Amino acid sequence: MMNQPVVWVNGDCLSPYNPALQEYPQAPALWVWDDALIAKWHIGLKRLTFIYECLLELPVEIRRGNVAAEVLAFAQEHNTNFVVTTDSPSPFFSDICDQIEKSVKLEVLAVEPFFEYDGYIDLKRFSRYWKVAEKYVFE
Repeated sequence: MMNQPVVWVNGDCLSPYNPALQEYPQAPALWVWDDALIAKWHIGLKRLTFIYECLLELPVEIRRGNVAAEVLAFAQEHNTNFVVTTDSPSPFFSDICDQIEKSVKLEVLAVEPFFEYDGYIDLKRFSRYWKVAEKYVFE
């Protein structure tokens, strides 16, 4: 028996068109501020504000702390053993997924890429991403 899932919204799909939110529109959804990642990547106030403004457009509960632990607690609070999220290129994503999958079923939905690119892009800064992306988007 599979319960109604909860949706974990990660930083690489902060859109109302997030496939997990679209697939499960009635599911409770969660965003977790990852304090360790924010400190490690030295994420500035402008980017944090941008992320927060995106979150205000989404039907999510906002928490902070250890992402895997918060996602698991959220699932337990909603009496489910099923978490849905969207894929992410973040180097931390697979580690978080591994931790979650030890306790519950995790479904990771694909996100249609903004543009096709096989090379390396430094994802710590949006401007570095956009410098590569705009060549593909506008040409």
